[in-house]
Amino acid sequence: MRTDVIVVGGGVIGLTTAVVLAERGVRVRLWTRDEAEDTTSAVAGGLCWPYRSEPRELVEGWAVRSLRVYEALANDSATTGVRLVPGTMADTPLSAFPHWSAQLPGLREARPDELPEGFGQGLRATVPLLDMPVYLRYLHGRLARAGARVERRTVADLREPAAEAGVVVNCAGLGARELVPDRAVRPVRGQLVLVENPGIDAWFVATESPTESPATPPAKSSTETTYVLPQPYGVVLGGTAHDDAWDLTPDPATAEAIVKRCSRVHPALAGARVIGHRVGLRPVRDAVRIERERTEGGGLLVHHYGHGGAGVTVAWGCAQAAADLVS
Repeated sequence: MRTDVIVVGGGVIGLTTAVVLAERGVRVRLWTRDEAEDTTSAVAGGLCWPYRSEPRELVEGWAVRSLRVYEALANDSATTGVRLVPGTMADTPLSAFPHWSAQLPGLREARPDELPEGFGQGLRATVPLLDMPVYLRYLHGRLARAGARVERRTVADLREPAAEAGVVVNCAGLGARELVPDRAVRPVRGQLVLVENPGIDAWFVATESPTESPATPPAKSSTETTYVLPQPYGVVLGGTAHDDAWDLTPDPATAEAIVKRCSRVHPALAGARVIGHRVGLRPVRDAVRIERERTEGGGLLVHHYGHGGAGVTVAWGCAQAAADLVS
């Protein structure tokens, strides 16, 4: 029996899209090469804030719709892994994301005494922070309850799912580079360090490196970020953003530099025990692709990929947009 829709890709975008479709009454099969814990999404820090994803005007709208969903899921954080956590986004003006910022309750400029040394400006806000392993398990459970099937399949050609379903939704992320093929999708490598929590309860993110003193402007860098994300299992320290880098092996020197940067924000991190390392490849594209086309056999193919570093942030808004194209 031909199923109605096959979703290709088991990361947060594919899972969320499959959930939206299944809960609309569509018969769904999800084809995924990897177990949930082995996807790029499992490596994500889990903070909801637009990052390296375009076009900005659409990203903001998708992020707001996703924000509303995460706020509701935070009411059962033990099950969903979603918590609402206060924190600081350094070196980011209020004008950077006007529509998104307007939807964040309590968003304000940080006072000078709330900023670590080396940072001259920042925003204070309470936003969703997701424990990704727990959240991905939650999505799998929700998908099963909606009657969808998850199948371990490695797809070499999109004609494979098209032969079994009238509609295919391509949520292959970086895999779309070869499957479509679409060479506009490229990897941006991110490395993280996990440490035991020395008592940190607020997140901190800066896309620029801290300076030696507040009087010295920060040195801009496209490859280094500084973030501290408290999770139930420890603190996620980051990070990096290396364009067109494919290596998934953690680099010891990079890990040492990450801990050093984060320790300038929270000195207690300098002595925290390292409990793990993570590397993931963000599927970056000049613009997120959500569009449909007809297959050679007359079926429908919906492309839904290229979310960069904002996959978690925009997942529900994008999934709804992709699901609308299916119907």
